[in-house]
Amino acid sequence: MNPELSVIIVNYNGLKYIKDCFDSLYDRIKGISFEIVVLDNNSADESCAYIEQHYPEVVLIKSKVNHGFGKGNNEAVKHAKGEYLLLFNNDTILQDDITPVITYLKNNKDVGAAGIKMLNGNKDYLPSVGKFPDIESTFLFKRMFNMGEEFRTGNFTRQVYEIDWLSGSFIIMPKELYIAINGFDEDYFMYVEDVDFCKKIEQKGYKRVFMPQCGFVHFVGFDKSRNPLLVKGHRLFIKKHFTGLKKAGLLAVLQLNAIVKQLKLKLNIG
Repeated sequence: MNPELSVIIVNYNGLKYIKDCFDSLYDRIKGISFEIVVLDNNSADESCAYIEQHYPEVVLIKSKVNHGFGKGNNEAVKHAKGEYLLLFNNDTILQDDITPVITYLKNNKDVGAAGIKMLNGNKDYLPSVGKFPDIESTFLFKRMFNMGEEFRTGNFTRQVYEIDWLSGSFIIMPKELYIAINGFDEDYFMYVEDVDFCKKIEQKGYKRVFMPQCGFVHFVGFDKSRNPLLVKGHRLFIKKHFTGLKKAGLLAVLQLNAIVKQLKLKLNIG
């Protein structure tokens, strides 16, 4: 009998996170049959040996190349047997039972994907959803997260919010829809692939929702040296999803953003 849920994890040199990540899944997922499917992106640490020794039931796919995040998920999903998928980063710890999220998806067939509240390593709230790119957020990326006071503070008053995109660190969705949208666009290697992914869900006519009553810890890692990848991801998104003057305008604003980021890096300012 197939599991109800397949937890999809892309791993790259994540040995130090694996135990806490996996144990949180086994501890917190209640009343749902599930499997864990890991795609290892050619890690140089002992991740694979550790998983094989301590979690032999995990479906482990060893890649001989680093596929990146999007293609890594696509490769893992090929091995998934669950009706629903949980896309879950390796550097995360589930804090709550996610049964209510899956129940909501079952009862609301117009919803294609759901996310929950993200916390950092100190368990402080972090924004993990946002708006699709526009002129304002293309010039200043952090404005993609301008979703109002509740999303700024993390003090939520509702159980469900409709949003544009969800962070790829935690997305629950029907496997059937993942296949229907052809998963992640493999033109993206790192960054903005989750925004594009949610855009494709929207184009299929499905809502994306945020449910803050459940949470997870994410040991987020980002440094300014990765800004060129962020710019590259946004450039790709604009070229794929806009046309005409809107496309030209957004690309011009993005180029200005990239120039400002380069100057800040050279001058070592925030």
